[in-house]
Amino acid sequence: MRHARPRPRRNLIAKAVGTAGALAVVLGAGITPASAVGKTSGKPTATGAKESPDDTPWAPENDEPQQQHVVSPATTFSSPTTKLRANMGPVQLSLPDPTGPYKVGMVGLHLSDKSRTDPYVSGNQRRELMVTLWYPASSTSGHYQAPWMSSIAGARFLATRGLSTQQVTLPKTAGHVLAPVATKLGKLPVLLYSTGLHSDRAMGTGLAEDLASRGYLVVTVDHTHDANEVQFPGGRLEVNSMPSGAHSSDTLKVRAADIRFVINQLGTISTGGNPDVGKATLPTGLSKAVDMSRIGMFGWSLGGAAVDTAMQLDSRIAAGANLDGQFFGTAPTKDLNRPFMLFSSGGHNRNNDSSWRTLWPHLKGYRVDVQLHGAAHLSFSDNEALVPQWAGVLGLSRAQVQQSYGTIDPNRAIEVQRVYLAAFFDKELRKQHVTLLDGPSTKYPEISFVK
Repeated sequence: MRHARPRPRRNLIAKAVGTAGALAVVLGAGITPASAVGKTSGKPTATGAKESPDDTPWAPENDEPQQQHVVSPATTFSSPTTKLRANMGPVQLSLPDPTGPYKVGMVGLHLSDKSRTDPYVSGNQRRELMVTLWYPASSTSGHYQAPWMSSIAGARFLATRGLSTQQVTLPKTAGHVLAPVATKLGKLPVLLYSTGLHSDRAMGTGLAEDLASRGYLVVTVDHTHDANEVQFPGGRLEVNSMPSGAHSSDTLKVRAADIRFVINQLGTISTGGNPDVGKATLPTGLSKAVDMSRIGMFGWSLGGAAVDTAMQLDSRIAAGANLDGQFFGTAPTKDLNRPFMLFSSGGHNRNNDSSWRTLWPHLKGYRVDVQLHGAAHLSFSDNEALVPQWAGVLGLSRAQVQQSYGTIDPNRAIEVQRVYLAAFFDKELRKQHVTLLDGPSTKYPEISFVK
């Protein structure tokens, strides 16, 4: 399977996915070619919410396209917080507040892997990464809230969507820069996040800061030159430079190596070292908070597939969760004896994704397959919260947005994802009994368990 490059391919898009897929391009997603997946006679069944009848071959969307233009429909999308009126200035975007009991701190780190060269650029340039650490803070007084994305990268991010900083203002996060770590909690279980193809680590912010507010140390990773934009210290911007026709299996190997390297750098921090290239200041108490014996990983789309590949490469990752990502390469054909969660959108499960069917019998540890009905593939990123807020600027109707983001209320989709992801890692890394994973819940009827 080869990646689709993020460029306009209108005829193919229309043939492959029709109007809804073509709309996804302008809303924040391109389209990959459909994978060679077929129907199965051993059809999985779902308990809880109504099972999706769609068993046609499934393939996820590219997550971050280049700029596209929208023809405004007659009826535009609006909400109480984002109605556009003349001369009111840019729309202020926001993310839902974290739900855990702790305030959130954050720090960004610039890391350089002396053992690897970057596979996406010529020469012998070392592999460099930008990561963000999110953690429970003991106090946030005197520490400013971090922007969702750095200024230069953020401007480019908006431009690829046909937006500008005069039209919308990207959100602040709940993370307070360099706030002291809540050391009273002792060592914190660690979670790593890998995002979608050509996406930015910022796309996992809503989940990361919520998990941090629940007492986790969460590390969101930008995969340089795979991501559309990564801003390094000093304002240097690195953009997507993956070669045309890159194979997904090779991309996943690069991402897995990135994750292993980041885990090694966390080990350096845990022993009092500072792996940042510029020796940037670290939050007070961070070295005492990193629990190298409790590490998990989650990812969205291609980042979800990277979880399995990374777990095959690095046994330190004790539990993994894939948010709606199709698998590639040989990783799903290999046994994995550690806990794993499959978390899918309403139109995706083992019925129509042969890569998920391949992996399922190879999961030899605890395994769970849950489906979020009413959600779409893009619902598992911060796009779920942001796109409805800027849709009015682009002249998009509510129906158009729902074609690519599902019919579930955005805040509800984010709430359910947060709850079930936390339940899984609480069970596996904190060894807490979580009844939510025992079966369908009347509190969350949108979730079904695929057996």
